[in-house]
Amino acid sequence: MPATKPYADACDRNRDPILEVLEHHFADRHHVLEVGSGTGQHAVYFAAALPQLIWQTSDLAPNLPGLRLWIEGAQLPNLPEPLALDVFANWPSLRFDAVFTANTLHIMSWEAVRALFSRLPTALADDGILAVYGPFNYDGRFTSASNAAFDASLKRRAPQMGIRDFAAVDELARSVGLRLVEDRAMPANNRTLVWQRPFDAPGTA
Repeated sequence: MPATKPYADACDRNRDPILEVLEHHFADRHHVLEVGSGTGQHAVYFAAALPQLIWQTSDLAPNLPGLRLWIEGAQLPNLPEPLALDVFANWPSLRFDAVFTANTLHIMSWEAVRALFSRLPTALADDGILAVYGPFNYDGRFTSASNAAFDASLKRRAPQMGIRDFAAVDELARSVGLRLVEDRAMPANNRTLVWQRPFDAPGTA
Protein backbone atom coordinates (compact mmCIF):
# COMPACT_ATOMS: atom_id res chain seq x y z
CA MET A 1 0.00 0.00 0.00
CA PRO A 2 1.45 3.43 -0.92
CA ALA A 3 2.59 5.62 1.96
CA THR A 4 0.17 8.35 2.99
CA LYS A 5 1.54 11.88 2.85
CA PRO A 6 1.69 12.99 6.51
CA TYR A 7 0.50 16.39 7.64
CA ALA A 8 0.79 18.38 10.86
CA ASP A 9 -1.19 21.61 11.06
CA ALA A 10 1.22 22.96 13.69
CA CYS A 11 3.92 23.13 11.02
CA ASP A 12 1.83 25.56 9.00
CA ARG A 13 1.21 27.70 12.08
CA ASN A 14 4.79 27.96 13.30
CA ARG A 15 6.81 27.94 10.08
CA ASP A 16 6.85 31.70 9.48
CA PRO A 17 7.99 32.69 13.00
CA ILE A 18 10.72 30.04 12.82
CA LEU A 19 11.74 31.21 9.36
CA GLU A 20 12.29 34.74 10.70
CA VAL A 21 14.90 33.34 13.10
CA LEU A 22 16.54 31.15 10.47
CA GLU A 23 16.73 33.97 7.93
CA HIS A 24 18.89 35.84 10.42
CA HIS A 25 21.06 33.10 11.87
CA PHE A 26 21.37 30.92 8.75
CA ALA A 27 22.04 33.79 6.33
CA ASP A 28 25.68 32.75 5.87
CA ARG A 29 25.14 28.99 6.24
CA HIS A 30 25.47 26.49 3.40
CA HIS A 31 24.64 22.96 4.60
CA VAL A 32 22.00 22.30 7.28
CA LEU A 33 21.17 19.00 8.96
CA GLU A 34 17.60 18.82 10.23
CA VAL A 35 17.29 16.23 12.99
CA GLY A 36 13.82 14.71 13.30
CA SER A 37 12.30 16.14 10.14
CA GLY A 38 8.93 14.50 10.83
CA THR A 39 6.42 15.10 8.06
CA GLY A 40 8.88 17.13 5.98
CA GLN A 41 6.68 20.22 5.85
CA HIS A 42 9.25 22.42 7.56
CA ALA A 43 12.02 21.15 5.30
CA VAL A 44 10.11 21.92 2.11
CA TYR A 45 9.10 25.38 3.32
CA PHE A 46 12.52 26.39 4.62
CA ALA A 47 14.43 24.96 1.65
CA ALA A 48 12.21 26.95 -0.72
CA ALA A 49 12.61 30.15 1.31
CA LEU A 50 16.38 29.72 1.82
CA PRO A 51 17.63 28.47 -1.56
CA GLN A 52 21.29 29.12 -0.67
CA LEU A 53 21.09 26.22 1.82
CA ILE A 54 21.33 22.52 1.16
CA TRP A 55 18.67 21.31 3.59
CA GLN A 56 19.47 17.75 4.64
CA THR A 57 16.53 16.06 6.30
CA SER A 58 16.78 13.07 8.63
CA ASP A 59 14.59 10.95 10.86
CA LEU A 60 14.16 7.44 12.19
CA ALA A 61 13.88 4.91 9.38
CA PRO A 62 10.12 4.19 9.88
CA ASN A 63 9.34 7.88 9.30
CA LEU A 64 11.22 8.21 6.00
CA PRO A 65 8.49 7.06 3.56
CA GLY A 66 6.16 9.92 4.48
CA LEU A 67 9.04 12.40 4.56
CA ARG A 68 10.08 11.33 1.06
CA LEU A 69 6.61 12.11 -0.26
CA TRP A 70 7.01 15.77 0.70
CA ILE A 71 10.55 15.95 -0.68
CA GLU A 72 9.68 14.24 -3.96
CA GLY A 73 6.63 16.44 -4.36
CA ALA A 74 8.63 19.64 -3.83
CA GLN A 75 11.30 18.86 -6.45
CA LEU A 76 13.71 21.38 -4.91
CA PRO A 77 17.39 21.18 -5.96
CA ASN A 78 18.59 21.97 -2.41
CA LEU A 79 16.50 19.24 -0.75
CA PRO A 80 18.32 15.90 -1.13
CA GLU A 81 17.22 12.39 -0.21
CA PRO A 82 16.51 12.11 3.54
CA LEU A 83 18.87 10.23 5.83
CA ALA A 84 17.99 7.59 8.39
CA LEU A 85 19.30 8.92 11.69
CA ASP A 86 19.12 7.41 15.15
CA VAL A 87 20.77 9.69 17.71
CA PHE A 88 22.12 6.64 19.53
CA ALA A 89 23.67 5.07 16.44
CA ASN A 90 24.09 6.08 12.82
CA TRP A 91 25.09 9.67 12.10
CA PRO A 92 26.19 11.03 8.71
CA SER A 93 29.93 11.27 8.20
CA LEU A 94 29.52 14.76 6.74
CA ARG A 95 29.92 17.90 8.83
CA PHE A 96 27.32 20.65 8.64
CA ASP A 97 27.61 24.35 9.36
CA ALA A 98 24.14 24.32 10.96
CA VAL A 99 21.83 21.87 12.70
CA PHE A 100 18.11 22.48 13.14
CA THR A 101 15.50 20.54 15.07
CA ALA A 102 11.88 21.37 15.93
CA ASN A 103 9.50 19.83 18.45
CA THR A 104 11.80 16.91 19.17
CA LEU A 105 13.40 17.33 22.59
CA HIS A 106 10.13 16.82 24.48
CA ILE A 107 9.34 13.70 22.43
CA MET A 108 12.78 12.13 22.88
CA SER A 109 13.86 10.58 26.16
CA TRP A 110 16.37 12.60 28.18
CA GLU A 111 18.97 9.96 27.34
CA ALA A 112 18.29 10.59 23.65
CA VAL A 113 18.58 14.36 24.14
CA ARG A 114 21.96 13.81 25.79
CA ALA A 115 23.01 11.54 22.92
CA LEU A 116 22.02 14.20 20.40
CA PHE A 117 24.17 16.85 22.03
CA SER A 118 27.08 14.45 22.54
CA ARG A 119 27.30 13.92 18.77
CA LEU A 120 27.22 17.60 17.84
CA PRO A 121 31.00 18.12 18.08
CA THR A 122 31.50 15.70 15.18
CA ALA A 123 28.44 16.83 13.21
CA LEU A 124 28.97 20.59 13.44
CA ALA A 125 31.70 22.31 11.48
CA ASP A 126 33.81 25.14 12.89
CA ASP A 127 31.62 28.09 13.86
CA GLY A 128 28.54 25.87 13.41
CA ILE A 129 25.08 26.91 14.62
CA LEU A 130 22.42 24.87 16.40
CA ALA A 131 18.79 26.08 16.33
CA VAL A 132 16.14 24.32 18.43
CA TYR A 133 12.40 25.09 18.38
CA GLY A 134 9.87 23.92 20.94
CA PRO A 135 8.50 24.46 24.46
CA PHE A 136 10.86 24.87 27.41
CA ASN A 137 10.54 25.31 31.15
CA TYR A 138 12.48 27.99 33.02
CA ASP A 139 13.66 27.67 36.62
CA GLY A 140 11.80 24.38 36.80
CA ARG A 141 8.45 26.00 36.02
CA PHE A 142 6.05 25.82 33.11
CA THR A 143 5.70 29.08 31.22
CA SER A 144 1.94 28.63 30.76
CA ALA A 145 -0.99 26.50 31.84
CA SER A 146 -1.22 25.12 28.31
CA ASN A 147 2.39 23.92 28.49
CA ALA A 148 1.68 22.22 31.82
CA ALA A 149 -1.29 20.43 30.26
CA PHE A 150 0.79 19.50 27.23
CA ASP A 151 3.52 18.04 29.46
CA ALA A 152 0.92 15.95 31.31
CA SER A 153 -0.42 14.63 28.01
CA LEU A 154 3.10 13.72 26.89
CA LYS A 155 3.76 11.77 30.08
CA ARG A 156 0.50 9.89 29.63
CA ARG A 157 1.76 8.79 26.22
CA ALA A 158 5.18 7.78 27.55
CA PRO A 159 6.78 8.61 30.91
CA GLN A 160 10.14 9.45 29.32
CA MET A 161 8.62 12.32 27.35
CA GLY A 162 8.24 15.83 28.73
CA ILE A 163 9.06 19.50 28.30
CA ARG A 164 12.75 20.07 29.03
CA ASP A 165 14.17 22.73 31.29
CA PHE A 166 16.13 25.41 29.46
CA ALA A 167 18.98 25.36 31.98
CA ALA A 168 19.52 21.61 31.60
CA VAL A 169 19.57 21.83 27.81
CA ASP A 170 21.85 24.86 27.86
CA GLU A 171 24.22 22.93 30.15
CA LEU A 172 24.38 20.14 27.56
CA ALA A 173 25.10 22.71 24.86
CA ARG A 174 27.83 24.37 26.88
CA SER A 175 29.40 21.00 27.68
CA VAL A 176 30.11 20.49 23.96
CA GLY A 177 31.41 24.01 23.41
CA LEU A 178 28.29 25.83 22.25
CA ARG A 179 27.34 29.28 23.51
CA LEU A 180 23.80 30.66 23.53
CA VAL A 181 23.38 33.55 21.09
CA GLU A 182 19.57 33.95 21.15
CA ASP A 183 16.54 32.78 23.12
CA ARG A 184 13.54 34.10 21.22
CA ALA A 185 9.93 33.89 22.38
CA MET A 186 7.63 32.34 19.79
CA PRO A 187 3.85 32.01 19.45
CA ALA A 188 1.95 29.40 21.48
CA ASN A 189 4.43 29.53 24.39
CA ASN A 190 7.32 28.09 22.40
CA ARG A 191 10.91 29.27 22.03
CA THR A 192 13.64 29.15 19.43
CA LEU A 193 17.05 28.69 21.03
CA VAL A 194 20.18 29.35 18.99
CA TRP A 195 23.69 28.34 19.99
CA GLN A 196 26.95 28.82 18.11
CA ARG A 197 30.20 26.95 18.22
CA PRO A 198 33.27 29.19 18.51
CA PHE A 199 36.29 28.23 16.43
CA ASP A 200 38.17 27.12 19.55
CA ALA A 201 35.35 24.88 20.84
CA PRO A 202 36.07 21.25 21.79
CA GLY A 203 36.37 19.00 18.78
CA THR A 204 37.27 21.83 16.39
CA ALA A 205 39.80 20.70 13.81
